[in-house]
Amino acid sequence: MATRLAAEGATVIVHFGTDEGGAAATLDAMEHAGGTGFAVRAELGVDGDVETLFAGVEAGLGDRPLDIVVNNAAAAPASALGVTTRAEFDHLFAVNVRAPYFIIERALPLLREGARIISISSAATRMANASQTSFAMTKGAIETMTKTLAAQLGPQGITVNAVAPGATRTASNGAVFDVPGLTEQISGMTALSRLGAPDDVADVVTFLASDAARWVTGQILDASGGLFLGPRI
Repeated sequence: MATRLAAEGATVIVHFGTDEGGAAATLDAMEHAGGTGFAVRAELGVDGDVETLFAGVEAGLGDRPLDIVVNNAAAAPASALGVTTRAEFDHLFAVNVRAPYFIIERALPLLREGARIISISSAATRMANASQTSFAMTKGAIETMTKTLAAQLGPQGITVNAVAPGATRTASNGAVFDVPGLTEQISGMTALSRLGAPDDVADVVTFLASDAARWVTGQILDASGGLFLGPRI
């Protein structure tokens, strides 16, 4: 997403929690795509996280406004009911729900008319997967927030949308899909018969951030390739 937005001319602020090397690699990829940006470190889900983040954001922006906010950071799914600990549950909600909510609140004074807010949800919100109950709950909260804030911020010309990926293979989760038969099983439940790739999601986010999406707000765009739409007959 950072690389695609940078290639379209955005100066991208790359937030990271612990992976400084990953942030550096992202900035390098952005530069190779012809874009620019800078990195900001802030651990989400802890006291003072949003202020730490925006201290770096404002220092890097200077007098420039903020045009696009992408809430992409998330804690990984915890276990099923009866296995997930209170600490895991609280951490999920702190990172996946509380942080995006207050990041948007803190960003509002920096956003100008026509700005875009895009949050990453999940296809897990429309499926019953006992192993991801608490994770799906956090993404359901993101979708509700998206609709209500779209109505609230519309008079300011700010659009608010969410993107809901399905099974998407990335550099960080690739080992999950190395489980024998898993890729084939998921592909068989997907209308387009394959796993998602980072570009599949990034292109949807880039569309929502563009002027082409100026009349789209309060929407949850499924970017799952048609995961689990129903049985194939």
